[in-house]
Amino acid sequence: MSRKYKFHNKSGVYFISFATVYWIDVFTRQLYFNILVESVNYCRKHKGMEIYAYCFMPNHIHLIFRSAHEDPSGLIRDFKKYTSKKVIEAIINNPQESRKDWLLSMFENAGEEKSNVTKYQFWQHNNKPIELWSETVIKQKIKYIHNNPIESGFVTAPIDWKYSSARNFQDDHTILEIDDTGFFG
Repeated sequence: MSRKYKFHNKSGVYFISFATVYWIDVFTRQLYFNILVESVNYCRKHKGMEIYAYCFMPNHIHLIFRSAHEDPSGLIRDFKKYTSKKVIEAIINNPQESRKDWLLSMFENAGEEKSNVTKYQFWQHNNKPIELWSETVIKQKIKYIHNNPIESGFVTAPIDWKYSSARNFQDDHTILEIDDTGFFG
């Protein structure tokens, strides 16, 4: 992996994106989004995750975050490990999941391609963390995150995407709380 894409500053604020294997649209049901929300809430409460912006899309996630425990790599590793396990369990146990067999076979195929995966691989391994070093860059990444659902054609205004911190920036904290740094806006 390139030196460019590592967590070098353990206390830094980072922009990361990660996607499901093969860019599969998994997050199409409330149940699966709930797992992401619950996991972020857990990480905020128990693992020192400070989250400043986010967007959950059908096949990928964007976050601007910091690890208060100065372990951003471990934090994201644990988040991905937990959510992959829980989403796969939810797919297996969801009698209404019409794509169950196909999804599981795709995750199993992806797992067979990697020697360090025992059965299913859910997330792609790369995160491409980018340390955010200035207010200008942070605002640029927030705009990118909030416009992602528009660029994908899902909504016409950032606030209309339910799983985005664009709503938090309009004082709507019904999905997730975010941390305030005092310079976002």
